[in-house]
Amino acid sequence: MATVPFISRLSWREYLALSGSFLIIILEAFIRIVTLGLPQPIIRFCYNRSKSLFNFLSSPQGRRSRSTKKSISTLIAQTSDFVDLCALYGYYAEEHIVQTGDGYLLGLHRLGWRKGEEAMRVNAGEGSIDKKVIYLHHGLLMNSEVWVCITEKERCLPFQLVEMGYDVWFGNNRGNKYSKKSTRFSPTSHSFWNFSMDEFAFHDIPNSIDYILNTTFQPSLSYIGFSQGTAQAFAALSTHPTLNDKVDVFIALAPAMAPAGLSNGIVDALMKASPEVIFLAFGRRSILSSATMWQSILYPPIFVRVIDMALYSLFNWAGRNISTHQKLAAYPHLYSFTSTKSVVHWFQIIRNGTFQMYDDEVQTLPSLGATDRYYKVAKFPTRNIKTPIVLVYGGSDSLVDINVMLKELPRHTTAKEVPHFEHLDFLWGNDLDTLVFPHVYQALEEFAGRDHTKRLFSPRHLRTGRLISSPVFRFSEDELSSTLGASDAEHEINGSMSRGHTVQQEKSSLSHGLGLRTGSIPSPTSASSTDQGTDGGNEGPPSKAQKMVSTMLRQESRHKRSESVASAKSQDSVGGKRRIGGKGISIGVSKATVGDVANQAAVSKGKR
Repeated sequence: MATVPFISRLSWREYLALSGSFLIIILEAFIRIVTLGLPQPIIRFCYNRSKSLFNFLSSPQGRRSRSTKKSISTLIAQTSDFVDLCALYGYYAEEHIVQTGDGYLLGLHRLGWRKGEEAMRVNAGEGSIDKKVIYLHHGLLMNSEVWVCITEKERCLPFQLVEMGYDVWFGNNRGNKYSKKSTRFSPTSHSFWNFSMDEFAFHDIPNSIDYILNTTFQPSLSYIGFSQGTAQAFAALSTHPTLNDKVDVFIALAPAMAPAGLSNGIVDALMKASPEVIFLAFGRRSILSSATMWQSILYPPIFVRVIDMALYSLFNWAGRNISTHQKLAAYPHLYSFTSTKSVVHWFQIIRNGTFQMYDDEVQTLPSLGATDRYYKVAKFPTRNIKTPIVLVYGGSDSLVDINVMLKELPRHTTAKEVPHFEHLDFLWGNDLDTLVFPHVYQALEEFAGRDHTKRLFSPRHLRTGRLISSPVFRFSEDELSSTLGASDAEHEINGSMSRGHTVQQEKSSLSHGLGLRTGSIPSPTSASSTDQGTDGGNEGPPSKAQKMVSTMLRQESRHKRSESVASAKSQDSVGGKRRIGGKGISIGVSKATVGDVANQAAVSKGKR
C-alpha cells in the first residue's frame, strides 16, 4: 500500500502538537535575535529585574537557605573550565588532545594524582607509579564537566576514584565544548556537524581509548559511562571485537539503549515526524544552541526552575533527589553542543524500538509496496560484547526499560537497581555515595585490571564446554592431556562426573578452593587447604592438575608480595615475562599453558 509522508505517520493531534512546536521554535529564534542585538547594559538590566522578581516571590526561609549555601554553588556555577573545577577541590588535572581517524580533535581530561602526588610520575613507564586506568564518558548534550561540578567532594565519583589510587580519564564527544575542532571542516560548516552516534562508536570511543592506553602504558582500562555515554560504549564494543580486550569492565550508570519514548506530546510528535521536519526546525548544525542565551539573561534560580520544568515535561523527572544548591551549581554546566543529526538518530531509535545505526534512507517521498521487506537498518550487535557489563539503573528512570535492555545484551550482564533514582540522580543525587558508589566499587574490585578474555576449563566442564574465568591461565583439553597423559586426563573428567557434582557445585568448589571465579589469587594458607580437595573429605588425594594449579598460584602470590611495583613494571615491559617464586620458572603471563609450566618445572627440578 502506498504511504504518504506525514499523513500516514501522524494523527491529527500530533499535527497540532507539531504546529505548536514550530511556533515555539519561531518565538525562541525571534527572542534570540533580539537578545544578540541588545547591548550589554540592557541584558544586565533584564538579569537584575528577574533576580528582584524571584526574591520578591520567594519565601524568607528560601532566601536564607540560598544565602547559606550560595558560596560554593556560585563558585562552581561561575567556573567555566574542567581544570579549574578540579582545582576548586585541590586536584591537579591535565588536558589532552586526540585526533580521530576522520580528522576530529577531541579533548580529553585526566585526574591521575592524589593531593600531594602532583610531582610524581604516574603511568609513565619504568620508574613511575603504576595505577589502574578508568575512563568516564558523559551523556547527550553534555561534556566532561558534569562529572566534577559537585558541591560535596564525597559525592564526586572521580575524586573518590582518584583517592582510591586510580588514574581517571574523561572523554568528550566531537562538537562539544572541548572538541569543537577538525582538521577537515570548520565548525561553521554543515559538514562538521554531519555526525551521529555512529561516528561516536566508530571513531570517538575507540580512538580515545587507544590514546589513553598508549599514554599510560596499560593493557586495559575500566569504562564508566552515563546515559548516552553507555550507548556509545554498547555500540563501540559491539562493532569492534578487539576493543573488548582493552576494556576489562563496562559500568553503565543510567544506561540508555532503546528508550520507550517521551512524555511530552510536542516532542513525541517531532520524534515520529520525518527527519527533514526536524532538520527544518533546528537546522543541520548544532541543536539547541540558544540554551546559552537563556542562561545569560535569567537569574540562576529562575534558570533552574526553567530546566526543571523542561525535564518534567519531557521525561517526567521530578528532580527531588537533587538539592537546590546542587542544581544551582550543576545546571550551568549541563548543556554542551552536539549535532541535530545525533538527536535525530535517537528519535529513530525510539520510534523503531531498536538500538540501530543511523538510517540514511528514511522515506521522504511516496513509495509503493512494503519497503521493510527489502530494506533493514543495521542494528548494533550488542550480544557480541565480551567485556563484563554492570548496569546500575534507577527505578524511577523513564528512559530505562531494563527487561528490554537485558534481552539485547549478553548473558554475563549484571543489573543493579537503585529504587527511587531518576536519570540525572546518577550524576548529582543526594545519596550517590551510599546508593550508587558501592556498586561501582564492587565492579571495579571484581574486574578492573583482570584479563576477562582468558578462560580456565575445569575438568568437569571439559565435556560441557562451560568456562570459569581466570586472569592468567587457559587450560584446553589437549593441553591437559599432554600434561597429565591421556589416561590421567580421562580420569580427571570421569572422576568429577562420578562424584555427582552439578555445574554450580563445581563452580562453587573451584571458586572457594582456588579463588578463580573472580580472578583472585589465594593466600598460601587457602592454597594449602586446596590440596586437601575441593569437595570435602570424601574425594581422596588431590589430583595432579589440582596440585599444579595450586602450586603455581602460591608461587604467584609470593611473587606479588615480594616484588615492588617499580620492579614488576620494569620486568613486565620486557617481553611480557615474569619470574615466579624464585624457582627459575619464567612464563608469559597471558599465554602460558599448563604444559609449558609443567615441562619447565620438570627441567628446573632435574637441574637441581
